[in-house]
Amino acid sequence: MKQYFLIFISTLWVFAACAQPKPIKLWQDVQGIKSQPTKMYIYPAPKMNNTGVAVIVFPGGSYSHTMGIATEGFGVAEWLNAQGINVFVVKYRTGNRGYHHPAMIQDAQCAIHYVRQHAKEYGINPDKVGTMGFSAGGHLVTMTGAFAKDNYIGKVGIKDRISLKPNFVVPVYPVVSMRDGIAHERSRRNLLTRHYTQDEVTQFSMELNIPADMPPTLVVTAKDDPVVKYENSVQLDRSLSKAKIPHKFLLYETGGHGYGMDESKAPEAGKWKYEFIKWLKEIKIL
Repeated sequence: MKQYFLIFISTLWVFAACAQPKPIKLWQDVQGIKSQPTKMYIYPAPKMNNTGVAVIVFPGGSYSHTMGIATEGFGVAEWLNAQGINVFVVKYRTGNRGYHHPAMIQDAQCAIHYVRQHAKEYGINPDKVGTMGFSAGGHLVTMTGAFAKDNYIGKVGIKDRISLKPNFVVPVYPVVSMRDGIAHERSRRNLLTRHYTQDEVTQFSMELNIPADMPPTLVVTAKDDPVVKYENSVQLDRSLSKAKIPHKFLLYETGGHGYGMDESKAPEAGKWKYEFIKWLKEIKIL
């Protein structure tokens, strides 16, 4: 019986491996950093209904890992693909392999650069490229909008003038603040190490760093999130409002954490994906 069980589990793993495209190494063409482990899974939209929109997806994992990639990456990609959206799922560098800031934002900016550089190949409009992130990935995509003028990849050899600013940003049950009392402490530790300074806390508390040219933003969370305090999203919503950034805040009563777009895991909050499509139409992306 044990032997059959192991065969069954092995079969499931093989099926899962075949269900997603073979990843590319994101830094493979950049001299001096080729060996970095960052991977990106590419889901081109079917040609018959390609909208020209691209979403770059960053799973969560407390900046420690990306083990939620099945739900918050591949599952999201498959649903968005069915809507005619091109999807790029990034397995970025994390703390469990000894990486901290600026590795994560470098990976995110490199992904944006890659998508715009290869836009014609995938039938993408380079002015319709957005970032979507879950949990710690939500903090990362908020940085892609807020810190777009800070060229982190120029320092490692990518020197051209392709814009690193996403056209829209979607943080889902996001880590937002690094401040005591609201911070997700594990994410803070993995991003900034155990020896962070008060200046770093301020710099990476995204509610304190929303610029006047922040891209349109859709924030999603649920009040019963047991992992990241939903106050993070409330603070982000307030800061976006104060800066007069076009945005929408979807606050659900139930949903918890880690559901991605899966309605079977979050019957109420999982429906945010339909609101996302409506919102893309409202901001003239779709």
